[in-house]
Amino acid sequence: MSGTSAIATGGPRRSGSRLGWNLLGLLVFVVAGFPVYWMLNTAFKPAKDAIDPDPSLLPTGLTLSNFSRALDIADFWGPVGRSLVVSLSVVAIGIVVGMLAALAISRFAFRGRKIVIVGILAVQMVPLVAMIIPVFLLLNDLKQYDKLTGIIITYLTFILPFTVWTLRGFIVNIPKELEEAAMVDGCSRTGAFIRVVFPLLAPGMVATSVYGFIQAWNEYLYALMLLSQEHQTATVWLGNFTTKHGTEYAPMMAGATMMAVPIVVLFLFVQRKMAAGLTAGAVKG
Repeated sequence: MSGTSAIATGGPRRSGSRLGWNLLGLLVFVVAGFPVYWMLNTAFKPAKDAIDPDPSLLPTGLTLSNFSRALDIADFWGPVGRSLVVSLSVVAIGIVVGMLAALAISRFAFRGRKIVIVGILAVQMVPLVAMIIPVFLLLNDLKQYDKLTGIIITYLTFILPFTVWTLRGFIVNIPKELEEAAMVDGCSRTGAFIRVVFPLLAPGMVATSVYGFIQAWNEYLYALMLLSQEHQTATVWLGNFTTKHGTEYAPMMAGATMMAVPIVVLFLFVQRKMAAGLTAGAVKG
């Protein structure tokens, strides 16, 4: 009877606990999603309603005039194109260099290996604001100031450490026995990596690439300081909505909505690849 009563009381307890976690998840979703909702709400509402001191949570009217106004204020496609070039370049270079560095740290023993790992962690702890002046002086000496190549190099300096560290974690979780088995079957070390490790590493590379793309796409401070208006990126372009006459909030939110489209499209393409743990159970027994 006692066992039956425990089972009977265990059900409601589990249901109550599940309900509590669901409510907590719903609360987190509302808190995290409300800024996005408010951005979309402001982007599609009339401009006069965007500065209403008593705003409505629900849209009172829909209009596309804010988007046309955003495109008229300043060139949009130029900054967006430059942001795409910078972000994709940072991702491509960072994922190749980061993968090779992570592979070396994970699979090979060499003198100073621990120092390299500690150095990677230490670099990530340095505030980006503290490096603005040294980066400016260095790029100026290299004749890379106010150039997209200069901003790409700059972004790589703070995206590469995270890339190396993240990919290292994925590579460490891939059993060495898989590579050794492939090499016993006749593959070279490079062939074993391409045929065995690389497919299992794909989810980690996708997740790391998405992070790097978002970081490069959303970066504002360095783009503002190191690029002129002629070469400005999309985030700096949003500053055109703030003038001496005030801030045009509705067109600004429309511009931010258009800027978010590439990120949304990227997630739609890679969402299935972002699941981790695909290597679990690769080696049995």
